[in-house]
Amino acid sequence: MTLNRQWLLAARPHGMVGPDNFAYHEAPVPTLEDGQILLRNRYFSFDPTQRGWMMDAPSYLPPVALGEVMRAGSIGEVVQSKHPDFQTGEWVQATGGWQDFAVATPGQGPMGVTKVPDGVSPEMMLSLLGITGLTAYFGMLDLGQPKAGETVLVSGAAGATGSIAGQIARLQGCRVIGIAGGEKKCAWLRESAKFDEVIDYKSESVADQLATLCPERLDVFFDNVGGDILEAALNHLNLRARVVLCGGIANYNATEPVPGPSNLMNLVINRARMEGFIVLDYLPRAGEAIAALSAWAASGELRYEVDVQEGFEHIPRTLQRLYTGENFGKQLLRLTD
Repeated sequence: MTLNRQWLLAARPHGMVGPDNFAYHEAPVPTLEDGQILLRNRYFSFDPTQRGWMMDAPSYLPPVALGEVMRAGSIGEVVQSKHPDFQTGEWVQATGGWQDFAVATPGQGPMGVTKVPDGVSPEMMLSLLGITGLTAYFGMLDLGQPKAGETVLVSGAAGATGSIAGQIARLQGCRVIGIAGGEKKCAWLRESAKFDEVIDYKSESVADQLATLCPERLDVFFDNVGGDILEAALNHLNLRARVVLCGGIANYNATEPVPGPSNLMNLVINRARMEGFIVLDYLPRAGEAIAALSAWAASGELRYEVDVQEGFEHIPRTLQRLYTGENFGKQLLRLTD
């Protein structure tokens, strides 16, 4: 415990984010002050929003500074503690960043510091019960407000958030349509996640398929993609439909300003609502989501997938997988001794 490997933000991305945006660095293992704990990171979470954190632009969190450890959610083992509520050997979830060892102060940080409950795997804690599961839960139920018998469309439906959001709508008695890319992902949505219909955007026209599959139009659209898919969905809104803006991964690596949808007047015509949200606003209610998601998973009513890479040297490349569509389910990376 003398060397702390780190990946630092070396250059802000222009276009596709990749390994060249980061620099490997070695530093001493940090020391603690009273009220802090030292974590040895074991798992990292990879989330599309990390691309936004790398930009020098106002957002819901300050940008990662050049030369700073790349921000990331993690699960680690407490190897030293100067906090009375945390003991050596406990596993916790925190914003540990891309490094072997991180100092965490309970009660601080974007996601705080949370103990991993007994019987919950790190993979489950960072996926279904982590930021993506909570995003799906509150985005679908609080903003989407699905009602039995309604038609719900989810883009990025095979992703960590979209797959859970769609299944939550199904559990509310809705007819659920998912948009995903590739035969493998679409088959999983049909067979495991039990979506009613699936559109493969890589081989089918989303606009044409929506016209065929939604003769009575859409009541809820949970959007993780933006771009042309958002525009296509806005053409099929029902009266008083709800559009939930969760993400826009289609535009995250664009090099030029992206035109907005040309058909926003459909919101007016259909008296529909389009609203964005950030899950950090819902953290005081995290217990509610975790209890529901855990129960659905335990009963077999809700399925989730994780994509676990390995090796510290592969961290930057693993982030890129999110934007090339290589990941299947929640993207994680595990560090081994």
